[in-house]
Amino acid sequence: MTETSIIISGFGGQGTLFSGQVLAYAALDNGKEVTWIPSYGPEMRGGTAHCTVIISDEPIGSPLVRNPDVAVVLNLPSLDKYEYTVKADGVLIVNASLINRTIERENIRNIYIPANEIAEEIGLSRMANMVMLGGMTYMKPVLTLEMIKEALSEHIPARHRRTLPMNFTAMERGYAFAQEAFEKVTA
Repeated sequence: MTETSIIISGFGGQGTLFSGQVLAYAALDNGKEVTWIPSYGPEMRGGTAHCTVIISDEPIGSPLVRNPDVAVVLNLPSLDKYEYTVKADGVLIVNASLINRTIERENIRNIYIPANEIAEEIGLSRMANMVMLGGMTYMKPVLTLEMIKEALSEHIPARHRRTLPMNFTAMERGYAFAQEAFEKVTA
């Protein structure tokens, strides 16, 4: 059975829940079993927000995750909370724009992506979550970038359709950043 658990965490307003929704839709649209559980503090924007997504080829026994295969962390409190919960040989994707400490663990794969800077280059700082999602797609290819783009196209609210090209660019840039970083390491 192939099952992958993912936690996406950051401040409210960074799009962590939306990133998880996009992954969940992409999994559903491609015949996978999926759970998506959002969690956020009462203050929402500015408070801590995270979601858990499980993608599987078979029915999912429990939506609860103690040790995720992947953690995507957009801020320092999220790194502090999830660094030591990621499974050995798991993946940790870190927003280097807001996190300036190094990963202490050596038994996981990790990457620092300057997501805010990349999003600002694209023209919309709110796209940092999509940059991170693109990087995650390279690091843990549970779904392809095309599957995620298609799901976003199908499920984005009409009022946000105009942002699709920037969302796609953000995902592509995050993917390319991760790919380039790992090609340098293995070269």
